[in-house]
Amino acid sequence: MANQSRFTPGILKKARWHIQDNQVTPESVFKARRHIVKAMGLGAIGASIPGYVQAGLFDLFGEQPKTSFITTPLTFEANARFGKDEVLTPVDKVTTHNNFYEFGTSKQDPSDNAQQFKVDPWQLRIEGEVERPMTLDYQDLTKLFPLEERIYCLRCVEAWSMVIPWVGFPLAALLKKVGVTSKGKYVAFETAFDPEQMPGQKSRLMGGGIHYPYVEGLTIAEAMNELTLMSVGLYGKTLPPQNGAPIRLVVPWKYGFKSIKSIVRIRVMDKQPPTSWNQLAPHEYGFYANVNPAVDHPRWSQASERRIGEGGLFSAKRIDTLPFNGYGEFVASLYEGMDLRRFY
Repeated sequence: MANQSRFTPGILKKARWHIQDNQVTPESVFKARRHIVKAMGLGAIGASIPGYVQAGLFDLFGEQPKTSFITTPLTFEANARFGKDEVLTPVDKVTTHNNFYEFGTSKQDPSDNAQQFKVDPWQLRIEGEVERPMTLDYQDLTKLFPLEERIYCLRCVEAWSMVIPWVGFPLAALLKKVGVTSKGKYVAFETAFDPEQMPGQKSRLMGGGIHYPYVEGLTIAEAMNELTLMSVGLYGKTLPPQNGAPIRLVVPWKYGFKSIKSIVRIRVMDKQPPTSWNQLAPHEYGFYANVNPAVDHPRWSQASERRIGEGGLFSAKRIDTLPFNGYGEFVASLYEGMDLRRFY
């Protein structure tokens, strides 16, 4: 693996999100997924099954898909503040259980359909209420800022979670480089729009009915928070396409759909930007999307979650969900005085 030298030990105290060994899933390998699922007649109904149920079906009868996309090692420092010493969720789970509707709505679709996705050349434009607009190319994404590894818990709105070692740089570093003006109140993000490479963008049925390109947004305070990460890799290597190559957002105190993938544009704005899931179902998905066990989704409880691990549905560990996904001491002050049931 690439350079993983630590910051000076003993100086930085472990943060509250430090994950204990018994909270993290062990290694596993999928076997015989597709032909058994098809034999059971489940292939056509996959998209209608809730996320954690799909996980169980595929994990019980699974085969890791063939891949052709090549990831490469990254040079980074392992940030001891972010749980570097912990055992990690297996890479095969993180790369085969994904929501990335641009490549299909089932959890298996992104790893099956994204392997030919071309990420080089790539351009990421930063514009809007900034003093120095700029465009980053593919090499800039991993060379412009020092990279670090941070282990975060990813909590999906579907009530499942994983523990993932992301590699990237703080979004705040990029915003400081372009110089946010006094008018900048929000940050908008946009995913690549390429229906020829992203079949979910070409087919409304396959893409879940979302109006593409996928868009997301944060307040400027959320964007500048120390937890907010622009990720270019996981497990020490560049991102696989199903996980948002070549660059994605990671905001660990929010539900996973806020962590937009394959970003081509960041725009600093003076007003709140639209977001894709809020446009599709505003009564279910709000702008803020903070993890909140006290506010249920209209169709299921958010009080607990299934930690995706070895095996299938029935072996997934059920754990209590924490406010702000356990990162409250770092972000709760952003929402002081707000009614989090209204601003969901």
